[in-house]
Amino acid sequence: MVKFTIDQLRELMDKQPNIRNMSVIAHVDHGKSTLTDSLVAAAGIIAMENAGDARLTDTRQDEQDRGITIKSTGISLFYEMSDEALMGLDKDLRQGNNFLINLIDSPGHVDFSSEVTAALRITDGALVVVDVIEGVCVQTETVLRQALGERIRPVLTVNKLDRCFLELMQDGEEAFLNFRRVVESANVIMATYADELLGDTAVYPDKGTVCFSAGLHGWAFTLTVFAKLYAKKFGVAEEKMMERLWGDNFFDPKTKKWTKKHTGAESCKRGFVQFVYEPIKTVIECCMADNREKLWKLTDSLGVTPRLKSEDKDLVGKPLMKRIMQTWLPAHEALLEMMIWHLPSPAVAQKYRVENLYEGPLDDQYAEAIRKCDASGPLMVYVSKMIPAADKGRFFAFGRVFAGTIAAGMKVRIMGPNYVPGSKKDLYVKTVQRTVLCMGRKQEAVENVPCGNTVAMVGLDQFITKNATLANEKAEDAHTIKAMKFSVSPVVRVAVETKHAQDLPKLVEGLKRLSKSDPMVQISIEETGEHIVAGAGELHLEICLKDLQDDFMGGAEIRVSDPVVSFRETIGSKADHVCMSKSPNKHNRLYFTARPMEEGLAEAIDDGKIGPRDDPKIRGKVLVDDFGWDKELAKKIWAFGPDTMGPNLMTDISKGVQYLNEIKDSCVAAFQWASKEGVLCEENMRGVVFEINDVVLHADAIHRGGGQIIPTCRRVLYATVLAADPRLCEPVYLVEIQCPESALGGVYSVLNQKRGLVFEEQQRVGTPIFNLKAYLPVVESFGFTGTLRAATAGQAFPQCVFDHWEQMTYDPLKDDSPANVIMLDVRKRKGLKPQPNAISEYEDKL
Repeated sequence: MVKFTIDQLRELMDKQPNIRNMSVIAHVDHGKSTLTDSLVAAAGIIAMENAGDARLTDTRQDEQDRGITIKSTGISLFYEMSDEALMGLDKDLRQGNNFLINLIDSPGHVDFSSEVTAALRITDGALVVVDVIEGVCVQTETVLRQALGERIRPVLTVNKLDRCFLELMQDGEEAFLNFRRVVESANVIMATYADELLGDTAVYPDKGTVCFSAGLHGWAFTLTVFAKLYAKKFGVAEEKMMERLWGDNFFDPKTKKWTKKHTGAESCKRGFVQFVYEPIKTVIECCMADNREKLWKLTDSLGVTPRLKSEDKDLVGKPLMKRIMQTWLPAHEALLEMMIWHLPSPAVAQKYRVENLYEGPLDDQYAEAIRKCDASGPLMVYVSKMIPAADKGRFFAFGRVFAGTIAAGMKVRIMGPNYVPGSKKDLYVKTVQRTVLCMGRKQEAVENVPCGNTVAMVGLDQFITKNATLANEKAEDAHTIKAMKFSVSPVVRVAVETKHAQDLPKLVEGLKRLSKSDPMVQISIEETGEHIVAGAGELHLEICLKDLQDDFMGGAEIRVSDPVVSFRETIGSKADHVCMSKSPNKHNRLYFTARPMEEGLAEAIDDGKIGPRDDPKIRGKVLVDDFGWDKELAKKIWAFGPDTMGPNLMTDISKGVQYLNEIKDSCVAAFQWASKEGVLCEENMRGVVFEINDVVLHADAIHRGGGQIIPTCRRVLYATVLAADPRLCEPVYLVEIQCPESALGGVYSVLNQKRGLVFEEQQRVGTPIFNLKAYLPVVESFGFTGTLRAATAGQAFPQCVFDHWEQMTYDPLKDDSPANVIMLDVRKRKGLKPQPNAISEYEDKL
């Protein structure tokens, strides 16, 4: 029975203090979707009995089958809160007692972390779910880092508490230390990536920002629940009681005294254990042992009995426990309390998020409207992903309104990620046909959506590839909202072709749709005519190709090549001499050298800390301070490449050359071309700084046009690379493996076969399980999971995340070295001639 109408939702959308936009983020299988179910059930969309098993936010069939979330799903929920639940919340912070929560359930799998980024961009708060037994894992850290990078306020829930009682049979003190360890390790990560404008992001159980939950059984509590219960009994204030229920506070019921230290008496116990853990443990044990008399006494004293139905009392074992715990400590109450009290409303959050969001000047009208979250101001909408609609091949554009109000039938200006203000590139003006709300599997139409809310729009899917910014149609001076930064990069590629030639148009159309549906996947056509699909890992590609075949091509058969890994080309040392090339008409000479980039600079460019759009003064200061550049040289960076953003630089170290600026554009064009297709095997270059030493040009402008300069400049760039000890870089995964002690030998032997390198091994306190961290080259990772499970009888669980590019130590130009074999393979695949050209092809003699 749904407890709200769409009109009620629409009415709430105008009350900004009562809106919360939040995403649920966590490591894979820590229970995000299951926990979301309790919230959905509380709003009446599914029955309480099914909460935890229905997984309403896993909308696709393969998500239900595999038991993992693949796409992030949005759902808008309406809650009516009672007055006593909101006591103490300032009247300015709310208008009335109704709240609207736009919730996005995101996947935990590392291959889909682009979905998490897309979800985080359009929300303001995050519920971080951590499994109490596994603790903080590698993906928890990744998503937390992404969240804090987007300036999103986190709250924590420690999930799967039922396992403490039923599987591990932990006593209170053990459990308390375990909880404390989980909370502390989460806080350490938050402190590492903290942001001044966000303030203190650490979470504390005694402040109410940590919740303890059992998603599958639908119960959860924060310490406030117990503090309210005991504050009356002890006759102290709730805040005081909250502090006593956590940390080193001990109570002795005999002497009725609180102490900071354990007194050594038998009856003296820690507050948390005595007043929180043990009561829950007693109730669960009574249910499981079928000790009815004691159980009904307990439920009477807790005030649960009147709320139970008569048929509930006949249940036995787990169902009985689930029902009683759900009635006593309903999960949604604890989670809602945490969201409403501790997560920001859009009006609050956009004040400090505007700098991270808006590309243009931070004092123009658009930035102001975002800062104030002004519904009557100019329109600003960010579309972060496309959701496939029920009819094949159409998409909803899903995003968030940051300023203004978007309505059906409104003309909007669609600015793609490559739009530059004032130009016509990547710009469309089109009409929004309908605006709808996402409700998990269904969409509900609304007339208009004011700022601070998430929205899905119909009719824009033809013009948006992955993400875009929408503004009013006349807003010529509007800038875009910054593009999202993904924490993984697509390094695994496959070539796709159709089995039957007549399906080729279907394939081309299908690939277009695929590239819309996933924020991360990259699609390109090689010169050999192959269609290449690049994804973040094996699982990601598998899902993409399944979608491509079943949904976007109507079941036409496709053939998929073996996975191919993309490499990068770099240099091992400074060029041993200055290389010179002459233009075809022999009137212009270019002298260049190349040197490898300083340690960490390429990574800084990848992370966007240094880029072409930075203020040259600030960029120069960073280069001088952190990387030891010369102050003058730092001002003379001509370009970044490939794609004007990449980790290669072209700098000018020449002195007093005539006409140099006239050929700047031609040189930059050649540099983009050369850095996109390197000399070894036409892969992107990485970490190379090209320096212009000297240029001799013809006095007559007609003899130094682009046709003369571009090919010459490209040749000299290739020559400098060949003169500077060229190398290949391969992508490397960070693998986290969880396994019991007995399986360690198998894990090490598999890693050694695959050129892996273990760099950290630690045992989880109180369990026989080890956590290993290792580096594994992506080339070796295909079928790694299968091999590992075979070697350890299925006891080891690996998680791979792309981590960094590693320079290969072997010389690719030396016959039969491992790097040489890889280079020849790539050249053969791309249809190039087997051996790369010698340096004499590119360099000219004076």
